[in-house]
Amino acid sequence: MILHYLYDPLCGWCYGAEPLVQAARAVLPVVAHGGGMMSGANRQNVSAQLRDYVMPHDRRIAEYTGQPFGVAYFEGLLRDHTAVFDSTPPIAAVLAAEQMAGRGLELLGRLQAAHYVEGRRIADEAVLFELAYGIGLQPQAFEAAYNAVDTAAHIKDSRTLLGKLGGQGFPTFALEHDGQFTLIDIGPWLGKPQDFAAWLSQSMPAQTSSASAQMCGLTGCAN
Repeated sequence: MILHYLYDPLCGWCYGAEPLVQAARAVLPVVAHGGGMMSGANRQNVSAQLRDYVMPHDRRIAEYTGQPFGVAYFEGLLRDHTAVFDSTPPIAAVLAAEQMAGRGLELLGRLQAAHYVEGRRIADEAVLFELAYGIGLQPQAFEAAYNAVDTAAHIKDSRTLLGKLGGQGFPTFALEHDGQFTLIDIGPWLGKPQDFAAWLSQSMPAQTSSASAQMCGLTGCAN
């Protein structure tokens, strides 16, 4: 079996699900598909309106999943009106890490922590490169891979897969077995990564409902 994970690096519920992704990787292959929630026309500068919109949502994610959100995020990044939220650069970094070393999901987890805990600007290439080097990726090789990836094509393919699966937003998880896809609702497993891994380790986990309130939409997160 393969677990397909449709994510966005700026999706709060994807950050909430990050421990599940790491636990799943110990059980079966996990393939990540970046969705471009805040790419292109949906990228935006940080503003007071954006902060007021996302903060209650993020506090709910923290309460529901146990994932930490830092003061540097709430009182630093979300007050920095020169910062831009753009999904494309971090997705490119994840693709580059995966292609050069099979470490895309590892880098994604580091980017999420940098964003939500440390308040870092993960749409800035200098920050992305620093974080990639920090997990041990060779600088010259990483920069070459980063500049070579076709992020737009990847996002388009991810959106096509999301539509094929009938997913409504991010994160969307689906198990592939013998060419058949089964959507799974991660709601019951949030905050319980070891239970999720144990469930996945069954020979064929029972199908669960595909409907979940714990996700972000295609163009942003809603409360």
